[in-house]
Amino acid sequence: MKKYKLFILGAGPAGISLAMEARAAGLEANDILIVDKAEAHSWVIRSLYPEKKLVTANYKGMPAVCHGVMCLEDGTKHDTINYLDKAIEKTEVQVNYKEEVLKIEKHDDNHTDYFKIITNKGQYESKIVVIAIGIFGKPNKPDYKLPLRLKKRIHFDITSFKANNENILVVGGGDSASEFAQYLVEMGNDVTISYRRNSFEKMNVFNKQSIEELEKCNKVKIIYGSNISKVEVSENNKPLVFFKEEEYGVQEFDRVVYALGGSTPENFLKSTGIDFCGDSPKLLEGGETSIKGLFVGGDLLAGKKGGSISHAFNSSRLTMEKICQSYLGCKVSRTSGYETGVRI
Repeated sequence: MKKYKLFILGAGPAGISLAMEARAAGLEANDILIVDKAEAHSWVIRSLYPEKKLVTANYKGMPAVCHGVMCLEDGTKHDTINYLDKAIEKTEVQVNYKEEVLKIEKHDDNHTDYFKIITNKGQYESKIVVIAIGIFGKPNKPDYKLPLRLKKRIHFDITSFKANNENILVVGGGDSASEFAQYLVEMGNDVTISYRRNSFEKMNVFNKQSIEELEKCNKVKIIYGSNISKVEVSENNKPLVFFKEEEYGVQEFDRVVYALGGSTPENFLKSTGIDFCGDSPKLLEGGETSIKGLFVGGDLLAGKKGGSISHAFNSSRLTMEKICQSYLGCKVSRTSGYETGVRI
């Protein structure tokens, strides 16, 4: 059984930046392991972000101030993936893809604390474990059934299909709904947004301004205060959407794209034995849970509303400071050789 000082679950911005921080603090590359069930790092960015989406350092109006080794400026999806590629290469840390963690157990043998990590491909031991798998495990689905016959016309992201000159309904009122709509308009489609509230309260200022400008230009139709009761198959084998509100009635679309957020990996976190406050884990300094040596990172630190890539980078610095101070005896310096050449 291979032993490590730091086991990182999740090869997204949080997991990658934590590995960078660990190396900058003096840990050897072979003391660190990253495991991810996806086939490549940063899978959410790869699978959910459209190719032309601008990945912004600023998030929901919050300035992006860099506190750690890694720092992100505004760029395209391609720029961001390349940046994270270089970061992984620079750490020289092993990343195991297509490997799913099934169980994390805390052990105390001869007064030595360690974690046993069981995956679908093997077992590991580690002094410290950080869970940085992101806040969304699976996309939320509506509470009504979706016809199986429409599986090629109903989507939960916009990278799984290509559309042009189609009439598309986007359901949701957050940043993803705005970004999906902007992308679909750019691709030459007629877009309608259905949102149950009377105003966009969850969008960051940039996405809100963009979608409202598209509405003024008659490139997007927004139906506020709308609720869908069911979706059926039309005579044309397309989604037939039934709205509860009489004014919206029944409308046929070429496609329906849901942007309803996602569910947190709550069950997996609870299986580790950590304490919860409501539906969120109780967290201490640096993202440490109620189990000593077990941390969470990234969006799990930011809460249900999620956070930015810059937030993930900065959180990794704080987590590593706590790990060094309390467990590994390393030291996170304010300046690091790793910083040179890593910033975009």
